[in-house]
Amino acid sequence: MSAAMLRMTRADDVAKAIIQRLDGKVVLGLPLGLGKANHIANALYARAATDRAISLRIFTALTLTPPEPGSLLEKRFMGPILERTLGGYPELAYAQAQRRGGLPPNIEVDEFFLQAGMWLNDPEAQQNYISANYTHASRYILDRGCNVVAQLVAKGEGAERYSLSCNTDLTLELLKAKAEGRSDLILVGQVNSELPYMPGPGELAPEAFAMMLESPEVEFPLPGPPKQPVSLTHYAMGFHVASLIPDGGTLEIGIGSMGHAVAHALILRHRRPARFAAILKALTPPDDRLERHTAPFEEGIYAATEMFVDAFLELYRAGVLKREVDGAVLDAAFFLAPRDFYAALRDMPLEERAKFRMTDVGFVNELHGADFDKRVADRKGARFVNNAMIATLLGAVASDALEDGRVVSGVGGQYNFVAQAFALPDARSIMTLPASRQASDGRESNIRWSYGHTTIPRHLRDMVVTEYGVADLRGARDGEVIARMLDVADAAFHDTLAGQAKDAGKLSRDHRISAFAAGNTGAGLAERLAPFREAGDLPPFPFGSEMTDIEQDLAPVLQRIKAAAASKTDIAALALRGLAPGKSPPGLAAALDRLGLSKPRGLEERLYARLVRGAFADP
Repeated sequence: MSAAMLRMTRADDVAKAIIQRLDGKVVLGLPLGLGKANHIANALYARAATDRAISLRIFTALTLTPPEPGSLLEKRFMGPILERTLGGYPELAYAQAQRRGGLPPNIEVDEFFLQAGMWLNDPEAQQNYISANYTHASRYILDRGCNVVAQLVAKGEGAERYSLSCNTDLTLELLKAKAEGRSDLILVGQVNSELPYMPGPGELAPEAFAMMLESPEVEFPLPGPPKQPVSLTHYAMGFHVASLIPDGGTLEIGIGSMGHAVAHALILRHRRPARFAAILKALTPPDDRLERHTAPFEEGIYAATEMFVDAFLELYRAGVLKREVDGAVLDAAFFLAPRDFYAALRDMPLEERAKFRMTDVGFVNELHGADFDKRVADRKGARFVNNAMIATLLGAVASDALEDGRVVSGVGGQYNFVAQAFALPDARSIMTLPASRQASDGRESNIRWSYGHTTIPRHLRDMVVTEYGVADLRGARDGEVIARMLDVADAAFHDTLAGQAKDAGKLSRDHRISAFAAGNTGAGLAERLAPFREAGDLPPFPFGSEMTDIEQDLAPVLQRIKAAAASKTDIAALALRGLAPGKSPPGLAAALDRLGLSKPRGLEERLYARLVRGAFADP
C-alpha cells in the first residue's frame, strides 16, 4: 500500500526531502515542455550547485527558454510581446547555467528534444543530446535509473484528484513500469491553478504521489508561445494539405503557423467549399491527377496526434473535428499552446473537456498493443502532417538536424507517424517544407540532390508538399520521384537540380520541366493568391493574435528588414529608400512610436528609423 502523500508549501523542503530519500543520488525526470515542476527542479539544482556531494542528473526534453532578441530593433519589438506571452514564467536554473557557459560537474542534463534552434551553437547541449523516438524515451529514462519524476499538475474540484493535464505522454508509461515492478521511482507534483484539469487516463489519486507542492508562492503563469503570422507560402501548403484529408478521416498536425494554415484551409473548405475550391484551383496545375477533397465535412475528422495544438481547438469549434472514438474527438500525449488555449480549456465544462483525451505517447504514436485491430479501425483515412527542413530529389527528408550533425530540435514522433502511415491500410504521410529559404548569401533550395543527414529515409517517402504543389512519391520509380520533386521545387533551382540528377543517370536526358512548374516563383505565387488575400480569405492571423494592430503591421516590416540584412547591398538600398522624401505611408508614425524611434538619438537609432521607413515604403 502506498505511503500517504506529503503536502508541502516550500519548494526547498520538497528538494530536501527528495535528496534525503534518495541518499543524494537524484536522477530526475522532467516532462517535456509545459509539464515541468519548475520550482522543484530549481530547488534541487540550487542544493546540488552548492553541495558537490549531491549528484543530480536530469533527463528531459523541450526545455522552454525565453528567446533573447539580438538587435535593438528586435528587443524593442519583441520585449512587450514576450512579456504578454511568457511573462512570469520562472526560467529553469539548469538552462540559465547552460546559457552562461556550463553546469557544475555534479549536475548533468540530457535532452531528447531541443527547443528549435535554441542550442544549435552550444557544445555542451549538443554533446548531451540523446537521439530518440518519443516512444522510446521512457525506456532510456528507466535505463538511466530515473528515481523521481517532478511534474506540474492540475487539482480537481470536490473529491481530491489530480490530473497530469498537459503531459500524460511519458509519465503514464513510467507509472506503469512502477506498477509492474520495473522501477521504484517516486512521483512528485506541483499544483498550478492555471493548468486545465483534463479528465481521463491522466487523472490520479493522491496516493500516486510521494509529495505535493501547493502554495500561492509557487503559482506562475503558464508559458504561451505567441501565434506566428501565416505567410502566403504556408497558406499555399495548407490548402494543398487540406485537399488531401478525406471526410471521416484522422489527422495529426504540429504547432505553429503551418498548423494554423491547414486548420484555416479546412475550416474554409467546410464553410465555403466553392471558395476553397477556387483557391485550390489557382494553386494546382491543369493536369493535376491527385485525389482532392473539397466538400464540407459531414462525418468530420478525429485527431490522433502527439501534440494537442490550438489549431485542433479551432477545428472543433468550427465543426470539423467531430468524429468521435470512444467519446473523444482527439487523443493526444501533450499540449503546449498560446495562453488563450489554456483559458479556453479551463472554461469548458468538464464533460466537454473529456472529448480531448490526454493519454500516453505510445497510444497515439504507435499501433501495436492489445487493441491493435481497434486502433487500425479507428484511424481510418489517416493523414499525418509533419514539417521538414530539407528534402532530397529522391524523397529522403531531414527534419531534426543539420548536415554537420548539429541538432536543431529532435526527431520526436515524426518517424512513428511515417511508420503508421505505411502500416495503416489507407493512411498517408505528408511532409511539408517551403521550396526555398533566404540564407546569408542569397536564396537556397530546400530541395537538394543529396544531403548529409536523414531523418526519414527515402524508402519511406510518401507525399511531399511545398507551396508549389504535392509530390506523390509512394511506390514510384526513382526517375518519377525526381520528376515530381522538380515540379514542386523553386524554379530558380530547376536547372541545377535536374542537371545533378541527369549526371547521376537518375533522370532522363530529355526530361523537361512542365510549363506550370516553370512558374514556381515567389512572385508567381503572390500573383495567384493576390485576389484571395485582398478579399480577406488569407488573413495573417486567422485565429487572432497576441499582437496589437500596430505590432501586426510592424511584423512584416521587420521581416523585410531581417531579409535585407542578409545582403550588404540590400540593406544599404533599404536604408537609402528610407531617406527618400515623400508622404509618410499609413501606420509609419505609430510604428516608429511603438519602437521608440519617433525621435531617434544616436547613430544606431537613426539607422533603424531609416530602415523602418524604407521597409514601410517597400511592401
